[in-house]
Amino acid sequence: MSAPTLALPEGVRVGDERLIQLTPAAGEKLRDLIARDQQGEFLRVAITGGGCNGLSYKMRFTPEPKRGDILVISAGAQVLVDSKSALYVKGTTMDYSSNMIGGGFKYNNPNAKGSCSCGESFNL
Repeated sequence: MSAPTLALPEGVRVGDERLIQLTPAAGEKLRDLIARDQQGEFLRVAITGGGCNGLSYKMRFTPEPKRGDILVISAGAQVLVDSKSALYVKGTTMDYSSNMIGGGFKYNNPNAKGSCSCGESFNL
């Protein structure tokens, strides 16, 4: 998908899918959730300390990017990653499964040396 046509705040860069890539299933689910929840048009993906393996993925919707964000458009969704989290997610693919067991959003992060069984946290 091409670069966004919206005016970005100063300090926001446009990235590409080498940073984070969504599968078509993840993009479709995100678009559905954005329309349903109406919390913002952007998905913010961040890495925080915590979880059973040291680092955790956090996701939330936000109405606008902030200074230092990197905007990636993938599978029709607008994803924001702060510059610190970008170091940890580079090359990550985000997928979605609607399976009753083991469903939800899943990350395939080539930087992770190990992850917990739930897939919510990882270590380097």
